[in-house]
Amino acid sequence: MGANDVREAEAAPALGIDLDTITIPQLQERMADGSLTSSALTSAYLHRIRTVDPKINSVLRTNPEAPAQAAASDVRHRTGRVLGPLDGIPVLLKDNVNTRDMPTTAGSLALAGAPPDTDATLVTRLRDAGAVILGKTNLSEWANFRAAAPTSGWSAVGGQTRNPYVLDRNPCGSSAGSGAALAASLAQVAIGTETDGSIVCPAGMNGVVGHKPSLGLVSRAGVVPISSEQDTAGPMARNVIDAALTLAVLQGPDPADPATFAAPQVTAQVGDLAGKRIGLWRLPELGPEVDAVMTRAAEKFRAAGAEVVEVTPPYQDRLDELEFPALLSEFHRDIDAYLATREGPQDLAELIEFNRRHPEEQTCFAGQELFEQALTAPPTTDPQYQAMRAELTDLAKRSIDETLAEHRLDAIASPTNPPAWITDCARGDDDVIPSSTPAAVAGYPSTSVPAGSVGELPVGLLLMAGDQQDSALLSLAAAVERELAAWRPPKFLPTQDR
Repeated sequence: MGANDVREAEAAPALGIDLDTITIPQLQERMADGSLTSSALTSAYLHRIRTVDPKINSVLRTNPEAPAQAAASDVRHRTGRVLGPLDGIPVLLKDNVNTRDMPTTAGSLALAGAPPDTDATLVTRLRDAGAVILGKTNLSEWANFRAAAPTSGWSAVGGQTRNPYVLDRNPCGSSAGSGAALAASLAQVAIGTETDGSIVCPAGMNGVVGHKPSLGLVSRAGVVPISSEQDTAGPMARNVIDAALTLAVLQGPDPADPATFAAPQVTAQVGDLAGKRIGLWRLPELGPEVDAVMTRAAEKFRAAGAEVVEVTPPYQDRLDELEFPALLSEFHRDIDAYLATREGPQDLAELIEFNRRHPEEQTCFAGQELFEQALTAPPTTDPQYQAMRAELTDLAKRSIDETLAEHRLDAIASPTNPPAWITDCARGDDDVIPSSTPAAVAGYPSTSVPAGSVGELPVGLLLMAGDQQDSALLSLAAAVERELAAWRPPKFLPTQDR
């Protein structure tokens, strides 16, 4: 710990708890017995945002109403009217999730004016559960769907978010700010969104937990889209139980999102690895050091009584061929519909013109090639597009279903991410990470848990399972988390040699 960190720790509110490791159930126990208040907890997190976040630049803004929300929670705790496990728990939201009382920008100056008229459905659910909406996190602008060579964690609104473990390294994925903020213990939980990898990769690369839910478990109403065929919001946390408790609040049917469905309440009892069969998809292209992390994880699984078999899910090359052109058509449809609900550019063509007129939008990377390609992509009414999407989704589901069935597996495990690359606006990301694609395209759940490190840089282990198996997957993830015990706090190092 450096001198500045010591001064910050001395000045921080004294809670008698370790924010790095405490869980939501433990916080609720403390609030129930009166030894902790939501007001004190919220104040501590706001203090950390003021003092720690300047190192990593993950939080765009804090919510002026957060202290009042915490005070209201304290009244409920004192009077026995607690709304559930998230009552009084500070939550950060990715800034592509609509909030009526704060701007929602998707990182773009084009949306930096008036806030949306209404909250996203998931925000309403969090408020109804008593959660404290602490603020909004930075993200890769437009969820990394603008330029051919983007830099993750950069937006014109927020600048560049840094990886808390090594500050010149990248935080990965469009939920970069949510992952980095959790690693730095700036909130108890955060909300991310994913089309393909944007929850699980920042979770892996920032050493935290991220759960991408089954498609339709969480409403997308009020979330800036890429593709309604793949988009979902989901919880990120420092431990699996907090992620599961948050998902239980987020989930549920919503008339504003026809894809949503009623499902049994998500739970995450810590399971046992004994007797489980796990398929290990090694992905050697991520390098020998990452593969060594996977080997050590497999050894621990076997020692805990699990069977581990090596697998390679089929159809991956074809998924890679089909996904991007399908997303182009879907993005044009879905972003036009969203922009029509906001002040500013009313469709993709106007958004492209906005970016051309505003130099601030070009300060890290100038390109908007994906926007331009989407503008001329076949419409989603085109039979060729429809055949492509049908094949894409079918092959993604089969890649998981057939692998699970052939080897009688409880889950497939793979590396979530390589070691974080050096952030470089001129080069862009170095992020060929295929593990997230099958579950993302299929609409199946996936969970990343910390697995180890390469030097100081975290590596996650990604677990995926069949459709709507979120509870079973989170229970397995909790067992994996317990066996691997790989989480450790960041050191905010300026750089490392490799």
